[in-house]
Amino acid sequence: MKIAVIDNDKIVVKNAENIKLSGRKGAIVKVLGSGLCGSDIVKFREHISGNGTVLGHEIVAQIEEINSDTAFKTGDRIVTSHHIPCGKCNYCKHGNVSMCEHFKSTNIKPGGFSEYVYLSEEHLENVAHLIPSNLTEIEASFYEPLGCCVRAVKRANLMKNSTVLVVGLGSIGILMAQALKAFGMEVTGCDLIAERIEFLKTLGIEAFDSRELSNNEEFDAVFMTSGADKAVDVALKNIRSGGTILVFSSTPLNTGYGNNEIYYRELTVLGSYSPSPADLQDSLELLRDGKVIVKNMSTVYMLDDIQKAFDDTISNKIMKAYIKIKD
Repeated sequence: MKIAVIDNDKIVVKNAENIKLSGRKGAIVKVLGSGLCGSDIVKFREHISGNGTVLGHEIVAQIEEINSDTAFKTGDRIVTSHHIPCGKCNYCKHGNVSMCEHFKSTNIKPGGFSEYVYLSEEHLENVAHLIPSNLTEIEASFYEPLGCCVRAVKRANLMKNSTVLVVGLGSIGILMAQALKAFGMEVTGCDLIAERIEFLKTLGIEAFDSRELSNNEEFDAVFMTSGADKAVDVALKNIRSGGTILVFSSTPLNTGYGNNEIYYRELTVLGSYSPSPADLQDSLELLRDGKVIVKNMSTVYMLDDIQKAFDDTISNKIMKAYIKIKD
């Protein structure tokens, strides 16, 4: 089977031995396609993942072989997430599922940018779902990233009709703005790239160039989906005192929020990372019910062209890459 692996400063496609179920519980699934996540870019560019690593986790797949006590069967088209919380540890008991050690240790193997992957019985029981008939494969691939956004909205715990500014309108920012709207918030987006601003407007959400904000907008909350250091300034200048800043992006090491600003203004600064099974269920329902629209967000690349997908994403030529594994 074909897999795409990290090879120093490149992503290369190579042949690998087919994976087999070999009596294990779980399923072998044929990967139809996988979204390219921002975390894949970070792991590649920052050399967080070593040579030979198969990235990719936003998969859409079809079950080829299965040995499971679940209702799934051969031929089913499914979406799944890669991590599974144990539900028993102190982190899980407090709702911090993405900090769970079991959560961090579980994954799809070898990775989503592969013709086939193995899903454990735990994956099938907890985070895998049939694709609703009204969703295309590309639309369904937003199941996991939208789940991340649902998680962030829930963590912020905002009152309905709260005013929220989303800083950064890449694919996650577009999803986040729609998730916030679906949960009853009054949403505004901002970015520096005109095409992204106009795209959000087509979805019925107000959007501006970040440089055009008055810097005293007094939003109840600011959601940070950009890791740029200047984005922090945008957040601090446009959040009302007593407001909430939700951080959903990594930033340069020297970027941060001043202690006195947080203290004297009684700001709440929250991080949000990865979704729970319940968040993923909500995500799929938002997609199925048309409350979050992802049509026209993705540019499709074949697996053999995956390096171009990485390059185009890094250079901001596209909003979101979808890697189609086979024609």
